[in-house]
Amino acid sequence: MIKNPKPTGSARLAIGSNPERNRSHNRRVVLDMVRAHGPLGRTEIARRAQLTAQAVANIVDELIGEDMLVELGRLRSGRGQPPLQFAVNPNGPMTVGIEIATDHMVTVLIDLSGQIRAQSIRQVTVTDPAHVLPELNAAVIGIRNSLGGDAVRLLGVGVVMPGPFEIEGMSSVGPATLPGWTGLDVKSIASAAIGEAVEIENDATAAAVGERLYGAGRNHSNFCFVYFGVGLGLGVIHEGRPLRGAFGNAGEIGHLGITPRNRPGIYGPDGALERFASLYALRERLGAAGLSGATTDELQQLHDQNNPVLLAWIAEAADYLAPTIAAIENLLDTETIIFGGALPDSIIDALIAAVEPLPVSVATRRVRTAPRVIRGQTGQLTAALGAAALPMLETITPRLHLSARIAAE
Repeated sequence: MIKNPKPTGSARLAIGSNPERNRSHNRRVVLDMVRAHGPLGRTEIARRAQLTAQAVANIVDELIGEDMLVELGRLRSGRGQPPLQFAVNPNGPMTVGIEIATDHMVTVLIDLSGQIRAQSIRQVTVTDPAHVLPELNAAVIGIRNSLGGDAVRLLGVGVVMPGPFEIEGMSSVGPATLPGWTGLDVKSIASAAIGEAVEIENDATAAAVGERLYGAGRNHSNFCFVYFGVGLGLGVIHEGRPLRGAFGNAGEIGHLGITPRNRPGIYGPDGALERFASLYALRERLGAAGLSGATTDELQQLHDQNNPVLLAWIAEAADYLAPTIAAIENLLDTETIIFGGALPDSIIDALIAAVEPLPVSVATRRVRTAPRVIRGQTGQLTAALGAAALPMLETITPRLHLSARIAAE
């Protein structure tokens, strides 16, 4: 079960709108309200969502008919007739998330409550479209069959891969991007291959979406997710929704040139952030020392042994990440910045400790609701979980900017 903490006061909650023209938004609000707060009665949903009792009753009945909500019975408390309670249906529609990485493919199946119902990891050696598209179809069929095949109703499939998209000639760090996909309508060809509606995203943005729905980002509407994949990416959540940019490349921080705080700067492609603060950079360091860091278990073992090569990389990466954090805060005025991805939790914790003391930024305030940097809670499947969250985000998460406009009307 993915951790699902309750929202705090720092998270803005969407409200509904009574006009019928906003019915789609109201459905999102009701689903999100029940998902966020656990079993609720109609009256409590109406109060929290600022909808009429009749509007909530109609929406709840509709969502029950679609197997998205389930009736749990009556809450026994106080006098009078106890209210019926409703919760998201864990056996209702589900979503599939697939992460296409440079050397493996991760597939997860999650239900509306956020529980992982099935997962698989398979190694891949070739990542061009001709080889990957059949693998996508096989992955979806396989994970559905693990739970009953066609009886598993899907809201959709999310597919994520490393960015940047549609960029040529940009500095890159080793095998951090996938060849052969430039110029293709990936969404269309993936949908055709799988036979389901597909959402496409870069891995860092998808990871931020996963954290927003199920992890540490659930408490925050404006945060950034520093994603340690093979390279280094940034997912941006603004007003509860992912900030993608004009071409889906927002947050490609791995290609920035950053002057480290305690080391001389290196300029040009060799000074790109990914060259120092990424899993690829770590493996490069380890390989030069005759060590392997190909798996999470190997990295964990090195950290448990206080391996000097790993500790030296943590120190160097932190020197580059510290000014990066301050720059992100000054640009986006985040509530917090979350670290996560393919590194073991203990190494992420070590990186967070090593970036201290952070440079002064707009986030330097005596009163804060969260530390400036925290670790994510969705673990090492974060990009695949984020991929699975993409269809869910479009189905059950209200747009906060629409809520604000409605409230003003």
